[in-house]
Amino acid sequence: MDKKEIAKQYITHLENGNIEQVVALFNQNGMVDSPLYGIKKASEFYRKLKSDTLNSELHVKGIFEEDHTNSIALYFTYKWTLKNNQKVAFDVVDIIEFDNQNKIDKLKIIYDTVTARKLVEEL
Repeated sequence: MDKKEIAKQYITHLENGNIEQVVALFNQNGMVDSPLYGIKKASEFYRKLKSDTLNSELHVKGIFEEDHTNSIALYFTYKWTLKNNQKVAFDVVDIIEFDNQNKIDKLKIIYDTVTARKLVEEL
């Protein structure tokens, strides 16, 4: 499976709340760098995200891949309903770094957390 297919699977699994399938896309030491939750092992990050989430809707705006690199960028809108039924929507860029087995080694999430941070703190 190529990087774009993995990126599409990532978005689908994340939107559907299939955390085990999301984590399976990462290698054993895979890490997530999130502006809201900090740097965590992928399994820990996605368990925390799922525990704070009632629903997610993701709409991909673009998948960007530069030749001869192990990285890809996903640009999407994230409509997030938190477990207390508060809603927030924002644009996100995820930078995904792959290992040589096409497993995700690191995922860096980039978005403006002003509204989301306040809502998560209220949980």
